[in-house]
Amino acid sequence: MKFSRAMIIAVVLLFIPVHAFSAGAGWMRISLTEGDVQIKTPEAGDWGLVQVNVPLNEGDQIWVPEGGRVEMQLNAGSYIRLDQNSSLQVLSMDKDASQFYLSQGHAYIYSNAPRGSVIQVDTPDASTRAFDRAIFRIDMSDQYQQTDVAVYKGYVEAENQLGRTGINAGDMLSLGQNTNGEVASMGPPDDWQEWNKTRNDTVMARRGTSSRYLPAELSAYSYDFDTYGRWIGVPSYGRCWTPTGFVGEGWSPYRLGRWAWIGGEYVWVSSDPWGWAPYHYGRWALIENSVWCWVPPVTGAVYWSPGYVGWVRTADYVAWVPLAPGEIYYGRGYYGPDSVNIATIDINKVIVPNVYKNAYFNNSVTVVDRKTFNTATPRMINVNQNIIQQQIFTKNNISVGTPEIKPTRGSSLISARPVPSAKLPPQSVRSLQVQQLKQAHPLSKDPAKSVLNPGAGPKTMPVNRVVETRTPGKVHPPIQPAQMAVPGKPGVPVPQGNLKPAEKTPAAPQGVPAPQGNLKPAERKPVPAPGGVPAPQGNLKPAQKPAPAPGGAPAPQGNLKPVQKPAPAPGGAPAPQGNLKPAQKKPAESEQKDQKKKAEEPKQ
Repeated sequence: MKFSRAMIIAVVLLFIPVHAFSAGAGWMRISLTEGDVQIKTPEAGDWGLVQVNVPLNEGDQIWVPEGGRVEMQLNAGSYIRLDQNSSLQVLSMDKDASQFYLSQGHAYIYSNAPRGSVIQVDTPDASTRAFDRAIFRIDMSDQYQQTDVAVYKGYVEAENQLGRTGINAGDMLSLGQNTNGEVASMGPPDDWQEWNKTRNDTVMARRGTSSRYLPAELSAYSYDFDTYGRWIGVPSYGRCWTPTGFVGEGWSPYRLGRWAWIGGEYVWVSSDPWGWAPYHYGRWALIENSVWCWVPPVTGAVYWSPGYVGWVRTADYVAWVPLAPGEIYYGRGYYGPDSVNIATIDINKVIVPNVYKNAYFNNSVTVVDRKTFNTATPRMINVNQNIIQQQIFTKNNISVGTPEIKPTRGSSLISARPVPSAKLPPQSVRSLQVQQLKQAHPLSKDPAKSVLNPGAGPKTMPVNRVVETRTPGKVHPPIQPAQMAVPGKPGVPVPQGNLKPAEKTPAAPQGVPAPQGNLKPAERKPVPAPGGVPAPQGNLKPAQKPAPAPGGAPAPQGNLKPVQKPAPAPGGAPAPQGNLKPAQKKPAESEQKDQKKKAEEPKQ
C-alpha cells in the first residue's frame, strides 16, 4: 500500500503543474521587426503585435503585413526572414532539426547549422531541405500555384509529388505540386535579396571580442554583445559583459520588459535590444561603482531559462531580483547545476536558505502591483529600499519558482496595442490549423527518405532547363502539369535532378545534344549538330511540331515555324537537310561506311 501511494505521488509530481515548461522555447527568437509584425500563439489563440526577444515555440504563427519585415534567429546561428505579405507556421523544433510551413509570401533562409542538422521549409506545392550550411530563399508565386526555390550559397533539395531534385548555388527551381521542375539561372538581385545581403553583412561583420569570451554555445549571439556593450575584467568572475547606451539612471536587469505567458510559463520578454542571451543564460552581479555586469555560463553548462531571477509574492506585490552567480534557480525543469526542478519535488518543503544577494543593493529589485502582473500592462511601483528589505523581499515571502498567478488573455499577448484592422492576416491565413499542417507535412531528418512519402526513398524529379534568367517570386510562365510518359522517349526530358556539383552529366556522343537538367551555367552549352547546323531544340508542345513535308520527305525537326519548311528540290533532287537531327540526314556515299560502323556500336 505504501509503495502504491508513493508511486502515485511520484506520478502526480511529474505532472505538477500541467503547464510544465518546454525548454524548446530557447531554440528560436524574434531578432528584428519592421512594421506591424504579428504572432498567434496557442496560448493567446488570437493575433497580436510582436516585438524583439520573443521566443518562438511549436505551434506559433507569424504574419508580416504590407510594409513589414521580420527576422527570426535560431540558437545554432541560422536566420529565417520574411518579407511583407508573408505567413510562416512553426511546425517542429529540436536541437538538430527545425520545420516551418510557408503558406504564402517570401522567406529567406541563412542556414548556419552544423553538419547533421536539417532545416525543412514546406509550402503547399513542395518541401525544401538543407542538410548543411546554405543560403537560399523560397517564394510563393502571387499569380500561379507554384514555388520558386533559389540558392545563393551551398546546396538544397526540393521535392514535390513527382520526386526530388537538388539545386546548386546560382540556380532557381520552379515547381508545382504535380509538375516537372524548371531550372533557370538567377537574374539580377531584387530589393528583397539586397536587403538580406545587407543584413547578413551587418550581423556577420560584428563578431569580434565577444566570440573570445562567450561559451561556444552562445557564439551565435556575438553580434548583440559586440554592438551594445563591452567586456571588463572582474576579479571574482573573470571576463564579464556590461551594457552601454540604452542604460540610464534607475536601470536594473529585468526591468525594461514584462513577464508574458509563453509555452505554459511566465517568460521574460525584454525591451532592451540586446535582451535575449543576458536574460536567459548566465547570471548578473553588481560590482563596484554600482556597475551591473553579466557573468556568462561556462562551456558545457549553458541552459536557457524563462529568466534567472529570484521571486517574491505578497498580497499586494510581485517582485523579482536578478540572481547572482552560484545562487539556486527554482524552475520547472533542469537548468544546470545551480538549479532545482520544482516539477519533481514538493515545493512546500523547500527552504530558501538566504535572501538573494542582489536584493540588498539599491535599485536592484523590481516591484509591480500584484493585480496587474498578469496583464499586458503591469504597473511598476517605486518602493523605498528600506520597505523592500523589511517588508517585501524577506525570507518568508520568497516564492519558489514563478508566482502561481493564473494567466489571462493579456498575459499571452506580447503587446497591449491592438492590431490595426487593415494589417490583420487574410482569412486564408487565419483559418490555418498548425496541427493539421504538421500531420500533413511530417519532418524528415533522413536525407535518404522522402518527405511527401514517409518511409520510402524519393524518386528523381524530371527537370527542364530554361534559357532565360529568372528572379525568384516574380511572374514567369506557369509550369504545365507533368505528362505521364517514359523518360528517354522523344519529347520527354531526361531527369537531371538531385545532382550535386561533382555529379555533372557526362558529355553526350558527338552530334547528340546533352541533357539540359540541373546543370550550372557553364555546363549548359548546346552541342551543335555536324556541319554547323543548330542543335535540335526539343521539348516542343504539340502545337509547335512542324507538319510532315510533301512527298514523304523528312520533316524539319528544329524549332521552325511553318513558313520555314523547305520545299522539295526540282527534278527529284534531295531535299535540303536544314535543321534536321543527325539520324534523319541522308549521308553521302563517302560517309555511308562510317555511319554503318557507328550504327553497329552500342549506344552511350
